[in-house]
Amino acid sequence: MPDIPWSTPTPAAPGAEVHVMASRFETATLTGAVRFFLKSPGIIRQMRKAPGAHGVALRARVLRRTFLTLSAWEDRDALYRFARSEPHRSSARAAAAYMKESAFTEWTVPVTELPLGWEEAERRLAEQQQADR
Repeated sequence: MPDIPWSTPTPAAPGAEVHVMASRFETATLTGAVRFFLKSPGIIRQMRKAPGAHGVALRARVLRRTFLTLSAWEDRDALYRFARSEPHRSSARAAAAYMKESAFTEWTVPVTELPLGWEEAERRLAEQQQADR
């Protein structure tokens, strides 16, 4: 499956620090992966319109039942406001029923490091999962 490449909904101010969040989701079944994938474009559209969103990308590996998200925000509050808003909130709750595993990590970077790469996100997610064990 093709990735949804990095897009910048609202450029951050020059010299700003941005709040970054990466997530990894693995569904329990292929049916769950298809459900997750079908919801993804709507959530990405929502993110692109969310106040304080400075970047968003999705890596979808449906046949492996694995999805990675990467986003940059004005601050942690902007990220959390998005997460509590619809349709993300309802979609996240529904996805819990078919999720096998999920991982999240957050950090800050200077705006000059945008767009972010998948290698850094995957490294940080692996470190977070190791720390959680």
